[in-house]
Amino acid sequence: MSELMEMLIRRGFLWQSFEIYGGMAGFIDYGPLGNGLRRRLENLWREFFVINERAVEIDTPTVNVEEVFIASGHAESFTDVAIECQKCGKVFRADHYIKEKLNIEADCTIEAVKEIIETYNLRCDCGGRFGEPFHFNLMFTTSIGPGKGKKGYLRPETAQGIFIAFKRLLDYFRGKLPFGVAQIGRAYRNEISPRQGVIRLREFNQAELEYFVNPKEKTHPQFERYANDVVKLVDKFDNEYKITLKEAVEKGIIAHELLAYFIGKTRRFLLKAGIRDDRLRFRQHKDDERAHYAVDCWDAEALTSYGWIEIVGIADRTDYDLRKHIEHSGEDLTVFVQFKEPIKVKKLKIVPDLKKLGPVYRKKAKAIAKALEELEVKDKNIEKVTVEVDGEKIEISSEFFNVEEVEEEIYGEKIIPHVIEPSFGLDRITYTILEHSFEKDTVDGEERKVLRLKRWIAPVQVAVLPLLSKNEFIKVSLELVDMLRNAGIYTEYDDSGSIGRRYRRFDEIGTPFCVTVDHQTLEDRTVTIRDRDTTKQVRVEIDRLVNVLKELLSSEKDITEFGEIFKA
Repeated sequence: MSELMEMLIRRGFLWQSFEIYGGMAGFIDYGPLGNGLRRRLENLWREFFVINERAVEIDTPTVNVEEVFIASGHAESFTDVAIECQKCGKVFRADHYIKEKLNIEADCTIEAVKEIIETYNLRCDCGGRFGEPFHFNLMFTTSIGPGKGKKGYLRPETAQGIFIAFKRLLDYFRGKLPFGVAQIGRAYRNEISPRQGVIRLREFNQAELEYFVNPKEKTHPQFERYANDVVKLVDKFDNEYKITLKEAVEKGIIAHELLAYFIGKTRRFLLKAGIRDDRLRFRQHKDDERAHYAVDCWDAEALTSYGWIEIVGIADRTDYDLRKHIEHSGEDLTVFVQFKEPIKVKKLKIVPDLKKLGPVYRKKAKAIAKALEELEVKDKNIEKVTVEVDGEKIEISSEFFNVEEVEEEIYGEKIIPHVIEPSFGLDRITYTILEHSFEKDTVDGEERKVLRLKRWIAPVQVAVLPLLSKNEFIKVSLELVDMLRNAGIYTEYDDSGSIGRRYRRFDEIGTPFCVTVDHQTLEDRTVTIRDRDTTKQVRVEIDRLVNVLKELLSSEKDITEFGEIFKA
């Protein structure tokens, strides 16, 4: 890991933020290569979860007003238990500190933490005693506007912006379920004591899809695409399975088809991004670790030098979020779902007696009658009801109406949609791709460090290298750079040092192909393409170069399909 991190910092993938001021845990900068890699990862994610779903992508503010998180439950529930040393003042996340010092998995409750501290006489590294454990809310607070302003929070997830905009989005989809809404952006969590480099950040990048469905139809028309994929599962009882998704649903290991569909799709996405299948599993949350909004959740976990780390969470949030925002905002966030065939139901209905209402309530009689007809009743023998007319509550006794049983045709019903949410930690996935791709081998008797990135993920796709630093070689090379860049291929140029050292430099940053301009290029307008992984080279005409590289970069084809092996 240390060797990889040294390379990532040295070559411009990432480094700690605020370096010249001593740095700050939980924040990183993406350098040119790291940013390029993450952007390509985002575009691959869009292919899977936006373009190939009935889904759209939106962008909402990273600052939200307090009411949003009171409704969502984050203001109350988005907390960790912290402990503070009474001697040095350091604050630690309790369960992490207990795990590190005692190798005990502690329940995240104040009572459990307090009992462990007392039982084991747990102390700070400085020898000081800990005070009473306390809840620490992980959201960053801010003030919106001048003066005291309005209290707000930096969002801890991108999801809430989608739920707030649900009515607009429902209109966009013409009121028809299911549909998905995606968002890629920054989220913020004021971690108590972030460690593990890029694994636990205070400011991080998420890609989330909120998939709204009828709660009675948690299926997906494209499930068969993934039904026979064999996936490694660990359920909440720590039972391990290597099983097809179809079997996992049939046996009740995965609650329903829609969760299984997104597990399958997530796995395919991660494999295409460069996560190794032998270091990937899906683990179900235990009952005491699920978020307050989830009824079930599966994490995609990758094995790294940090151990198994969560890189994706796939949660069934039910109707929790929309229901809470209905309660707190008073807005109607329901969806009318039409039945395939109308159904007949018997119900009790109030029938107003206008002959009696008129003389008593005069001008208000018609409005009262309408309000009475709209009331739902369950008892045929009710004595009185209360209606509201023009803001006035009026009590109406049973002498002014009758309750009759009627048969009505029902064409549909109002529901609160359920939400299935695949949530991707882009920073963790980016790091995992880098670690899973980092290897060392021997080429021409020398040790080589190489990033075997997937071709479509590599931040630098092609390097153009003149064999010699002579004008005639440089001129052709720069023409090729312009040609490739105009074709949309991210290309770099390098004429510094021996050709072997230049190959090694681009192998180290994961560039799939190097194009070399040599003596023969000047004679017949051909160049060599060198493959990073095999170090094989083939000779290709310059006129074919763009098409050949585009086909290679979008596939895993062997380079020898496009020309004969060139022996230098």
